[in-house]
Amino acid sequence: MKPSVRLTCYKNTVIVPRLPKTRSGKMLRNTLCKIVNSKEYIIPSTIDDTSVIPEIIEILRSRK
Repeated sequence: MKPSVRLTCYKNTVIVPRLPKTRSGKMLRNTLCKIVNSKEYIIPSTIDDTSVIPEIIEILRSRK
């Protein structure tokens, strides 16, 4: 059996006060990934609090 190796590389770590979640509590990983990579994104209708997204965008902009 071959050993399984996983490697993750990232450029930066940003700590935010809140994360966007759906009403059922799932984190919106795909949306966050698109925001961080400056790609087009759509805020899902299932998001619990839409004010979280602009907060994260502002934090990311201030770090550049």
